[in-house]
Amino acid sequence: MTALASTESLSRAASVQKVLTKGGIEAWLVEDYAVPLVAVEFAFKGGASQDPVGKPGVATLLAGLLDEGAGSYDSEGFHRALDEDAIELSFSADRDVLSGRLQTLSRNTARAFSLLRFAVQEARLDAEPFERVVSQIVASLKREANEPDYVASRTFRAKSFPDHPYGRPVRGDLSSLPALTRADLIEMRRAVFARDALRIAVVGAIDAATLAQHLDDAFGALPEKSSLAVVADVAFSGEGERFVVDIDVPQSTIRFGRQGLPRKDPDFIAGTVVNHILGGGVFSARLFREVREKRGLAYSVYSQLVTYDHAAVLMGGTSTKNERAAESMGVIEAEIASLANLGPTEEELSKAKNYLIGSYALRFDTSTKIASQLAHLQLEGFGVDYLDERNRLIAAVTLEDAKRAAKRVFGDAKLLVAVAGRPEGM
Repeated sequence: MTALASTESLSRAASVQKVLTKGGIEAWLVEDYAVPLVAVEFAFKGGASQDPVGKPGVATLLAGLLDEGAGSYDSEGFHRALDEDAIELSFSADRDVLSGRLQTLSRNTARAFSLLRFAVQEARLDAEPFERVVSQIVASLKREANEPDYVASRTFRAKSFPDHPYGRPVRGDLSSLPALTRADLIEMRRAVFARDALRIAVVGAIDAATLAQHLDDAFGALPEKSSLAVVADVAFSGEGERFVVDIDVPQSTIRFGRQGLPRKDPDFIAGTVVNHILGGGVFSARLFREVREKRGLAYSVYSQLVTYDHAAVLMGGTSTKNERAAESMGVIEAEIASLANLGPTEEELSKAKNYLIGSYALRFDTSTKIASQLAHLQLEGFGVDYLDERNRLIAAVTLEDAKRAAKRVFGDAKLLVAVAGRPEGM
């Protein structure tokens, strides 16, 4: 499935149809009959940020139980029904969305949407799978309790957004999970599962009229309006502070970050380019060159701009020997300060733009990737035309733009740093 990737010189947006069902549900569709598959990506706005105060993990638990029995099917029966027709259906929760993914052979499309309807509208949330899924999450959290990656990330998150839903653990914690009830899940489902909160993208061997019928069947009976709790916009906290969680391991895992740029900020695209120059995960990135290639401090080091509905973050990470953790952070901070003060070079800018433009097609080389990209664009509030506009915006970034964005993104170069391990000198 390369419908969008293979038409680089043509309009990607022109390949996307907007489907509006009789029930008022909108979806973006890319018809492609190259292979007999249909991929569906959908998401309801309002994920773990809707977890009640003191009860983190509700959205994740609900997502984990939607395919564990629905309608007349118990958990085993529902999974057997999926397996018999080779239908893949899964759900997950993140901070801003509760999302689902469906993939099926085109000859089983009607059956797949029928099972999706059961999961969305009639999930049973039975006691046995409830206890089993809670136990699985608890076991996972216990296993990760002393894993440096998990500890550093969790500490970074909590310090970045204290007293805000974004600072809470998406999967819950060992104290909250045993206290969650079926009533919590039902309330979450009532608040989140509504047509106005729904974004859908479909790719594959299906026409618009047939898709519209299936969408009305799967989602049409949901309430028109969601009743989401208000989530406040929040600024990043803790710049200039360092937190160390002692774990007896030879390597320290480091997470660092500071305030980022919102997705709709005029400098976001230029910020994306300068972040790529800093730590975009390629050999030419400054952090990779200075931390790994020149000094051998770490195997991997990265940075990224992360945007949420109500916050924006520049964040990055690395893992290094305890005795070289302070040196690694010194190099990272120096490179951030250099970009903030001097900006990138013309050569760095040109290479970054070429890479970001050229690699964009790789996000569209499978049905599931295309569906995922289309769903994310809808969640971020963009129109179909952004598929073509994105590369033009990157190509238009000037050195002046990049320097201005670098100054805004990297600012005074102060970072919140969270470390798990026994770092020397920190």
